[in-house]
Amino acid sequence: MSGSRWPSSRRAALLLSLAVLFGSAAALGGAIRFFKLYTKKLPIQVTAKCASVPATTAHWERVGGDEYLKEEVIETLGTTNYVSRTYVERQPKDPKSPRGVQFHLAYYTGMIDTVPHVPDRCFVAGGAVMAGGPWVVPVPLDRAEWTIDPAASADVRDATGERDVAIYSARMGPDSAAPGNRVRLPRGIEHLDMRVFEFKSPGSDEPMYSGYFFIANGALTSLAQNVRLLAFDLRSDYAYYMKVQFTATRIKGPEELAKMAGSLLDDLLPDVMLCTPDWTEVVRGEYPADNPRRKTSTSEHRAP
Repeated sequence: MSGSRWPSSRRAALLLSLAVLFGSAAALGGAIRFFKLYTKKLPIQVTAKCASVPATTAHWERVGGDEYLKEEVIETLGTTNYVSRTYVERQPKDPKSPRGVQFHLAYYTGMIDTVPHVPDRCFVAGGAVMAGGPWVVPVPLDRAEWTIDPAASADVRDATGERDVAIYSARMGPDSAAPGNRVRLPRGIEHLDMRVFEFKSPGSDEPMYSGYFFIANGALTSLAQNVRLLAFDLRSDYAYYMKVQFTATRIKGPEELAKMAGSLLDDLLPDVMLCTPDWTEVVRGEYPADNPRRKTSTSEHRAP
């Protein structure tokens, strides 16, 4: 184009484009404020760490000590709040061959910008061969002691927009830090399932099964890619997730792993939830202390 001035038609097009751009930005900002959307996620911590879950329960006990990962492994894991230990049955059907399961928890919070570390990535990277799966398997849980919290259910429904939500609570066991106290469970716990893969280590024909699910912003998923969808819900100020993983050998398949996971969770689930924020209190503004939704009233950080 010759000369230092644009034709009037181009100047008009540019001005129109800028007007649309700034108008769209203003509209977006207005929509974010009107619908109370939160694009920046805050970290949220809890007092109870993953390693605080009981080493001995009614039906399981830890064998050996907790596994402490090397610094470079922790860096890859992406969190220092984790626990890895092996539990064995206290009253096995075959006393000479009790079943054991490796249990792993890891807690993440803040700006979650990567897909969580999962066995189908990490085990293969470590040299294992994927031999089967994935299978999405229901995890059977004993619901006899669960109760529905109607007020919490209503508050979570209002906060998430999900209509079919029931928030249950469960009682902490005698080996817990606060035996007898009730703890709220994540929404969807009555339909818990986990994603299971079969692996084989180099030089070994013995199959190893590993399965996992995630607790993220008070909800559940067995898909790693869904963690972002839950943790980055635009209606939430905070973002967290916890990976819950089970690994075992000398078992028949993914269904047996799910049954073992269910048995261990029957004893440990309230303690696991104590290591995550009570999401009902978060959406109410009662937790943490700097919650932007905080009201004048306060409450204890657990279910009634």
